Amino acid sequence: MGCVKGRINPSNVTKLRLFADSGGFCSNPRCLSEIFVDENSGAIHVGEIAHVISAGDEGPRSNVALTPEQRGEYENLILLCPRCHTIIDKAESDYSVATLLEWKENHRAAIADAFGARTLESRDSARSAVVPYLEENHYILKTYGPLTDERFNPESELPAQWLRKIRLKIIPNNRKILLLCEANSGFLSKEERMLLQAFKQHVDDFEAKHLGGAEQNGACFPEGFDKIFS
Repeated sequence: MGCVKGRINPSNVTKLRLFADSGGFCSNPRCLSEIFVDENSGAIHVGEIAHVISAGDEGPRSNVALTPEQRGEYENLILLCPRCHTIIDKAESDYSVATLLEWKENHRAAIADAFGARTLESRDSARSAVVPYLEENHYILKTYGPLTDERFNPESELPAQWLRKIRLKIIPNNRKILLLCEANSGFLSKEERMLLQAFKQHVDDFEAKHLGGAEQNGACFPEGFDKIFS
C-alpha cells in the first residue's frame, strides 16, 4: 500500500532542509539519480518526499503511536526519486525504518564530505576552498542576474537561464560555502561569525523564494562576506 497524505504536511522549512541535504540526488545509495532535470522550459525537480513511517495508520512501515505531526517532521522523511519512492512503499518488507534512516544519514554525510566540509589546516586553506564557489556565484549573478541590461528586453532568454543557474549552481554552491565555513569556524573572528549568521539567513530566504515559493525576497547577501577567511 502506498503512502497516504497525513493531516499534517511537511513545513516549507522541512522541505527545504530535505532538498538541501540531498545535494540534488536521490537518497537511495543504489540509485543516486538526479532530482533536478534540465528541460527546454527550464530546470524542474522530480524529487519526492517519502515517509519513513507511513503518513497513515495502514501504510508502509506504519506506527499508530506516532501523531500526525510527528509523521510530517523532518526526522520521518526522506527525499527520493519517483521510482525509488514507489519501490520502498510497494516492497515494504524489503525496506525497514532502520534501512531508510541509514540511507538518509549516510547520504547526508556523503554529500557533506563531497562538498569538502572538513576542517582545514589554516585560514588560508579555508579561504582557498571557499573562493571558487563565491567567484562562480558572483560571475553568474553579473552575467545572468536580474540587474543586467537584458532586464529591459522582453524577449531576452536570460531570466529563464538565471532561474536555471540558481537551482543548478547558486543554491548548491551556497550550501558548500556554509558547510566549509561551519567546519572551519574556529578560524573565524567574532565579526566573521556574525557575517556567517547573516549569510545563513540569506541562504535560507533565497532557497525559500526559489524552491519553496515564498514571495518575499528576504535577506540580501551580506556585505563583506565575500572576504570571509581573508
